[in-house]
Amino acid sequence: MLRQYQLVEKVREYDPDADEDALNRAYVFTVQKHGSQKRASGDPYFSHPVEVAGILTDLKLDQQTIITALLHDTLEDTLATPEEIERLFGADVARLVDGVTKLSQIEHKEVAAETEREKAAENLRKFLLAMSDDIRVLLVKLADRLHNMRTLHFIPKPEKRRRIARETMEIYAPLAERIGMYEFMREMQLLAFKELEPDAYGTITGQLDKLTHGGVDRVQQISDEIAALLASHGIEAEVSGRAKHPYSVWRKMQERHISFEQLSD
Repeated sequence: MLRQYQLVEKVREYDPDADEDALNRAYVFTVQKHGSQKRASGDPYFSHPVEVAGILTDLKLDQQTIITALLHDTLEDTLATPEEIERLFGADVARLVDGVTKLSQIEHKEVAAETEREKAAENLRKFLLAMSDDIRVLLVKLADRLHNMRTLHFIPKPEKRRRIARETMEIYAPLAERIGMYEFMREMQLLAFKELEPDAYGTITGQLDKLTHGGVDRVQQISDEIAALLASHGIEAEVSGRAKHPYSVWRKMQERHISFEQLSD
């Protein structure tokens, strides 16, 4: 977990004009309000909003968003009030925290039929987008879900883990994709896939590991060959690539009804 000074330093690295006092007050506020509350992992609850804030500092978001991340669960899970937050941190932060709280209160109801579930998920994604008139609200909510997925394995009940993973796969990963948060999308899909299809996840990651056996970086090797070929024809270009994502491998296998060995890419 990020310590108070570490979080402030991370923000100040990309925003030297950030209000250090406000960031410190927000950190202390969430620690005090959440008090002795614990997460399923046994960690103090305030470690969650601190980690959510840390995720968003990697995106170099403004201090209002970072403060909102620190406070995002206080209205729902503590005795903090909107008036108190506005008085201490301003109207902008109060509005953002209220927006995240409202999104968190929307429940995705389980539907038996897959087609009906897909419709419900799409409707909820549209509703979440329409409800949020400030993209920062969605960014905090997505970072909140991402950290919850990173700690999903601490939840003891399998049915609850599966519900959260399915909700993530059907609602939050597509929502992240829709607003261009591809790294969030991929990590959410991977973590949800691991929970929902553990056998397939183990098999595919094992097969992918075999492809990199011996320390050969095939992606870099292919990128270098393409770059050299382009250069030999006088074409200046930057070539990059990434390894295939286990979930995308599985999805392609399912869609095309083929084996791992039959994949061409």
